[in-house]
This record gives sequence, structure tokens and C-alpha cells, in this order.
Amino acid sequence: MSFSIDKKEKYSVIKTTVEKLDSNVAPTLKSELVLMSADGVRNIIIDLRGTRYCDSSGLSAILVANRLCKNSGGSLVITGLQENVMKLITISQLDSILNISPSVDESVSMIFTEEVSRKI
Repeated sequence: MSFSIDKKEKYSVIKTTVEKLDSNVAPTLKSELVLMSADGVRNIIIDLRGTRYCDSSGLSAILVANRLCKNSGGSLVITGLQENVMKLITISQLDSILNISPSVDESVSMIFTEEVSRKI
């Protein structure tokens, strides 16, 4: 598998274990995201620390995760972005719609803050 999943009570962390998030990996990731959503996972953190390259199919998988989380009333946070991946997200102007955090711990804080905001 090209990624690992750590399920917690309020969120799940998907950690990529490949250098390239491309058309070889993205379809599997999308399928897993759909399954997680069907299982009731609303909040997802995608840790891309190990990923140095992302193409349009990788961005598509990230956008699927974002849509699934929003549709279920949850949040997606992307963390651990390498310079090249961050440049692609910025060029694509996705940095304005995606929640981006420097670390998993800060991502967890973002998710809990947004959970509290939704309850108010």
C-alpha cells in the first residue's frame, strides 16, 4: 500500500509512503477515501511529508477528500507539504480552499477547533 491510515475517535490520519502522488497511487487513495467516508469518518488529515511530487491526479485525490469531508460536515487538513507540492497547490490556487498545516499536531488542533465552531 502507498499510504498508512491511523484511525482515531474524531479523525483519521492518512500518511503517504510514496515519493510521487500520481496516477499510480491516486486512484487507490480516492477509493480508500470514499470507503472511509462511507464508514462515517468526517475529519481527515493527509500527511504528505514523504511525498516530493504530486500531479493532477494527486491533486484530484486531495480535492475528493476535501469534498467528502465537507459533505459530511467535517474537515480536511493537509500537512507536511514539501516545497514542490506546495508550489503546485499554490499555482493551482488550491491554497485558498484547502486547510494547510505545518504538522500533524497542529492539524489535530485545527480539526478540534473547527469541531467546536460547528457545535456553536
